[in-house]
Amino acid sequence: MMRRFVICAAIVCLTASGLSGKEPTRGQLRFFESKVRPLLANRCFKCHGPKKQSGKLRLDSLGRILRGGESGAAISPGKPEASLMIKAIRYQSLEMPPDRKLADREIKILTTWIKMGAPWSGGDPQALRPRPAGLTVTAKDRQYWAFRPVRRVPLPQTKRRVHHPIDAFIQARLEARDLQPSPSASRRVLIRRLYFDLLGLPPTKEQVDDFVSSRSPDAYEQLVDRLLASPRYGERWGRHWLDVVRYAQSNGYERDDEKPESWRFRDYVVRAFNQDKSYRQFVIEQLAGDLIPQRTDDSIIATGFFRIGAWDDEPADKRQAKFDELDDIVSTMGSAMLGLTVGCARCHDHKFDPIRQADYYRLLAFFRNVNSYGKDKSGTHFEPNTKSIFVKLPSGKGNALAVTRRGGKPLPTHILTRGNSGLPGKRVDAGFVEVLCNDKSSSELPPQLRKSHQLRLQIAHWIASAKNPLSGRVIVNRMWHYHFGRGIVATPSDFGKTGFKPTHPLLLDWLASELIRNDWHLKKLHRLIVTSHAYRQSSRAASGRSLQVDPDNRFCWRQNLRRLEAEVIRDTILQTSGRINLSMGGRGIFPALSPDVLSSQSRPGAGWGKSTVGERSRRSIYIFIKRTLGVPFLEAFDFASPDSPTAARTTTTIAPQALILLNSQFMQEQSEALAQRLLRETGTKNKLAVIERAIHLALARPASKVEHSVLGHFFDRQQERWSSRKKDAAQSYQLALIATCKVILNLNEFIYVD
Repeated sequence: MMRRFVICAAIVCLTASGLSGKEPTRGQLRFFESKVRPLLANRCFKCHGPKKQSGKLRLDSLGRILRGGESGAAISPGKPEASLMIKAIRYQSLEMPPDRKLADREIKILTTWIKMGAPWSGGDPQALRPRPAGLTVTAKDRQYWAFRPVRRVPLPQTKRRVHHPIDAFIQARLEARDLQPSPSASRRVLIRRLYFDLLGLPPTKEQVDDFVSSRSPDAYEQLVDRLLASPRYGERWGRHWLDVVRYAQSNGYERDDEKPESWRFRDYVVRAFNQDKSYRQFVIEQLAGDLIPQRTDDSIIATGFFRIGAWDDEPADKRQAKFDELDDIVSTMGSAMLGLTVGCARCHDHKFDPIRQADYYRLLAFFRNVNSYGKDKSGTHFEPNTKSIFVKLPSGKGNALAVTRRGGKPLPTHILTRGNSGLPGKRVDAGFVEVLCNDKSSSELPPQLRKSHQLRLQIAHWIASAKNPLSGRVIVNRMWHYHFGRGIVATPSDFGKTGFKPTHPLLLDWLASELIRNDWHLKKLHRLIVTSHAYRQSSRAASGRSLQVDPDNRFCWRQNLRRLEAEVIRDTILQTSGRINLSMGGRGIFPALSPDVLSSQSRPGAGWGKSTVGERSRRSIYIFIKRTLGVPFLEAFDFASPDSPTAARTTTTIAPQALILLNSQFMQEQSEALAQRLLRETGTKNKLAVIERAIHLALARPASKVEHSVLGHFFDRQQERWSSRKKDAAQSYQLALIATCKVILNLNEFIYVD
């Protein structure tokens, strides 16, 4: 009896948590709800569901999956290669499903799920409980913090005098917990922080010295304005948006062919940020730029939003693939612009948020007249014509990968049972998410608009409206996230029940209302955020009590120490070595990849071009993004996956990061370039003078006595090493200097921003 209890308890624990009893993350649960559960329901439940259990195997709960059937446990959480289910769907032992093998992407979904530890929602009695079936949106649902209208709240009263509106909200929360803000960071720290945050590049020592020595009372504000006016700003902040909208230049899947002209979308995003385009206009152009009254090249290019996702050019089920394509659009729009996991309602009412399955298909109906992404009849290349995926730009300067639409009325939309395109149910008309509207009637379109070819313009204006409770909150929270390393809402693309609640809800509303008051211009909000004391605080944890009360710094009693992102590390290395090429735009560049990396594709080397040394030194935002072939340097430092929207990049610490910074061909080339630059600029072989200049270039400050001593000692040892290998004095000096440069490019201070 005891043994049976222990086994059952273990099953309950795994049902609730997944591998090793760890609580699954919210992202893992969303992955399960949006990807795994629909796949099991559509392809497996027919033979292994509530009504039928072939081989005594039932797959509608994790407990039953773990118990398994006649052949044993179906999965081994955390170990996909040892799982019978994976072997069966790969046709390595059993062949399941017997009628048709799962597509590669479906096999990948189940493999990823098991590797996660097989997270399964709804089993933990302490976890968020799913909503009951038959969802009806209530007045209580509309009172959830994220669904209430944005309010212009008054500034809170604080005991400590503050001079900035943001600091009033931060200080009020700190005082409620008897916490003190940290002192301001030094000017040397602040200029580096600003440069990395706004431009993604470091300042030079001369720029640092000018700022530190300036006696102007508004030197900091002048610096902020100069950086926001730099073309480098659009490259830095454009990359953040590309993460959110799953930008890539290839289709993915086995062939992973290039998406011609897709680079124009990236360049559009960079221009939009540099021009300080209204965020409202930015959203409208991406969803319906072809339908606005005054079309421009940019408004057409912006609709590439619909084309930059993954696309299966040889689907097993073409009808289902069409709805998968539409799901990618709806889900990306929902997470990027509304901060909601609307894709979880594709197969059933949302388990946790008041989003009905009907709401999902009403959103999908806005896009039913969009032509599918596809190839011409030859199947080998794309042709720009009125029925294809290309549009001739109004200026006549080329074609854009953009939206084209069917003529006439939009196709009818039906709710699909379990998301299966072969099981259409009740027909629905285009409409908005009910819980975000005042009532059910205001979520519906007038009859005359429901069959209009301009439906997308309706959804674009609704999302970008000041009356929408989410749009303003979501974008200002994203900005806060990138400036502080954590958003006011720590789940930037999930403001629903499975996301985190805001740490400063009044501040979030105040910032959203401020954005709207300023006609949705982001640069003004940038300036507001970075001029606050909250942003300018030191990251040093001087208070032991603050660390005890708020170890995660949720209430902003200090700034966060952050590691630079993959692209910023690479760009900073290029700038330090003197090799950086700041030319903008175009198709993209191809870093040199080893044969081992190229052979990882199904067609080794296919679609990966060759760039000159000068081209390879351009900023990382211009690297060609191929879905099945990542650049190892970027991948090692947590580059965003282009397969799905990335709201917040992870920051891992793994051995390959150290290895790639020390041993990669890229680092060897840049260390050699830096050594040449040092000799050229110093005009001397004096060891201490060269080390001093190297620290100037890498860290924009003088070298300390300790650095002179340690690096000088290392330099001497390297010279001795190479001399012992019968290198002459000039060669030994050169090789020792290269090794010393590589050490400097690996310093913590070089990789982290304080």
